[in-house]
Amino acid sequence: MIIAAWIIFIFTVIQLWVVLLNAIFRQPLPPCPNDFNPLVSILIPARNEEQNIGHLLQDIQQQEWQNFEALVFNDQSTDKTAEIVDVFTKTDQRFQLFNSNGLPEGWLGKNYGCYQLAQKAKGSYFLFLDADVRISGAIISGTIAKMQKHNLGLLSIFPKQNMYTLGEYLTVPIMNFILLSLLPLVFVRVLPFSSMAAANGQFMLFDAKTYRNNQPHQTFRDNKVEDISIAQSFKKNGIRIACLSGNPSISCRMYSSFNDAINGFSKNVIMFFGNSGLLAVLFWLITTLGFIPILIGLPKAFVFTYFFMLVAIRLFISVVSHQNPLKNLLLAIPQQVVLGIFLIKAFLNKSKKAYQWKGRTIS
Repeated sequence: MIIAAWIIFIFTVIQLWVVLLNAIFRQPLPPCPNDFNPLVSILIPARNEEQNIGHLLQDIQQQEWQNFEALVFNDQSTDKTAEIVDVFTKTDQRFQLFNSNGLPEGWLGKNYGCYQLAQKAKGSYFLFLDADVRISGAIISGTIAKMQKHNLGLLSIFPKQNMYTLGEYLTVPIMNFILLSLLPLVFVRVLPFSSMAAANGQFMLFDAKTYRNNQPHQTFRDNKVEDISIAQSFKKNGIRIACLSGNPSISCRMYSSFNDAINGFSKNVIMFFGNSGLLAVLFWLITTLGFIPILIGLPKAFVFTYFFMLVAIRLFISVVSHQNPLKNLLLAIPQQVVLGIFLIKAFLNKSKKAYQWKGRTIS
C-alpha cells in the first residue's frame, strides 16, 4: 500500500507540473504581417446543423481576415442547413454550398465531407471548422502568422467550451482535465515524437501544399478519431505541428445534453491514452480512488500536500481553459464518476463494434 501511495503521489506531482507548463507556455498568436494576404479556404462539413451554421458563417464574414472562400459540404441534412447556407451564397460570392450524393462505403461522414471540400478548395491554407464553432477577432490571421513563424504543416486549437446545463458541466471539462494534465501542449510543437501529438477536428489549419501531398482525410477515411491520427501521422513523417488551447477568440458548445456528451466523448476518450484501454482505466483509478492509498500509506504532511495539488490542478486547468474554477472544484467528484461512464461506454462500443452518431451507425 505504501508503494502504491508513493506512485500515486509522484504521478500527481507530474500532473501538476504538466498543468503548470500549460499555464505558463500558452503560446499566444502573433500579429500577421500587413503585406501577407494569401487566400484561405474555410471548409465546413455540416450535417443537420441548422442551429449553428448561420452563426458560424456570420462570424466568418466579420473576421478581420477577408481574403477567404468558405465552402460548406451539406452531408445529407434533413433540416434547414442547406437553406441557411444558400442565403449566404446568394449575397456573398465567397460562400459556396456543395451537397452530398451519398456516403461511399468505407468512409465516415465527416472525413468524407472534409476530403470532398479539400478537392474543391483553392486556397494556400485549408481551415477545417466544425459547424458548431464560433470565431471572432483575428483568429484566422493569428493562426496563419503562427503557421508562418514556426513553419507548420498543421495547427489545431481546442476551443473554449460554452456550457449552460449541469449535464455539460459534468462532462465537457473532463477532456480538458485529461489533456492539460497529461500533455504539455508546447511539446507538441517543439518535440518530434509522435507520442507528443494532439489535434482537435473542431479547428484544424493546414498548409494547403502539405495537405495535398498527404491527403490525410483520405488516408484516415474510416477513422473515428481522425484528428489525433492525422497529428500523429504528420509527426511520424517529420511535418511540424502545433496544438493550442484556451484561446478566447474561438469557442464551441459541443453538446447540449448529458446523453449526447456521453455518446460523443466515449468514441474518442481512449485515444487520449494512446488508444490503450489499460492506461485509461489506470488513469481513472489513480485520479478517482488514489486518495485511499494516500490516506493509509503516507505521513500527514504528504497527505495535505497531495490534496493541495489536486485542488491546484483543477484550478489551473480551469483558468487555462477559461472555465469556472469553483464549479469544476465542486463537481470534481461527479466528473470523475462520469469519466468512468465514458470508459464503460467506450468499451461497450468497442465490443459491439458500432455506435450511433447523427443518425448513422459508425463501426
